[in-house]
Amino acid sequence: MRLAAVADIHLKAENHERDVQEFSAVNDLADALVIAGDLTNHGNPEEMKVVLGVLEHIHVPVIAVLGNHDHESGHQDEIAGMLRVAGVHLLDGHCFEVNGIGFAGTKGFCGGFAPYELMPFGEQGIKTFVEVAEREAVKLDYGLAQTHATKKVSITHYSPIKETIVGEPEPIFPFLGSSRLERALDAHKPVLAVHGHAHKGTFSAETKSGVRVCNVALPILKQRGEEHPFALFEL
Repeated sequence: MRLAAVADIHLKAENHERDVQEFSAVNDLADALVIAGDLTNHGNPEEMKVVLGVLEHIHVPVIAVLGNHDHESGHQDEIAGMLRVAGVHLLDGHCFEVNGIGFAGTKGFCGGFAPYELMPFGEQGIKTFVEVAEREAVKLDYGLAQTHATKKVSITHYSPIKETIVGEPEPIFPFLGSSRLERALDAHKPVLAVHGHAHKGTFSAETKSGVRVCNVALPILKQRGEEHPFALFEL
């Protein structure tokens, strides 16, 4: 299977014609397109209409998760519904299979990386913060467990490992991902895990158990000199 993947596309109305031309190339190059969050800039329905105006030109299955920008305005449920009505397979603890490949995903959350990940101790605000991170990790674990495909792909917006955010300022590492997500990967051994969020991170690394993780944020793909606004993988 040929898989195209990208994150952090942040589509804008003024770039519509260019985006249609560039993204529709996926129809001839891949069997499915993954978008690992941040489809919009501020997560409002008008922006999602712009996104859907581009996605309607894509004829391969589109599998996606939302990102932090897609939650910014509090309309995440509405824009999630718009995506699903348009035929996008939006994952939030769910799984979906294409050509024998099982996809599972969720947005993920921050919290930091072992051995320095934030723990649920002290003020209630800290405990609530960690509870969100743990809940997202449970969603990923559940989705990966539910798909019985021989080959699995994990999709998150936040990073499951520190190595693919290297390049960002180190003080913000705890806000770019969580080791709790990595534990789900190591438990289920997907053939690939993709994420975004860290625009200045590192393209590829591995978990401790050897799961390949790729940061497919569009700014990184552009820096790598990718011909198209997505990376291509053979699964």
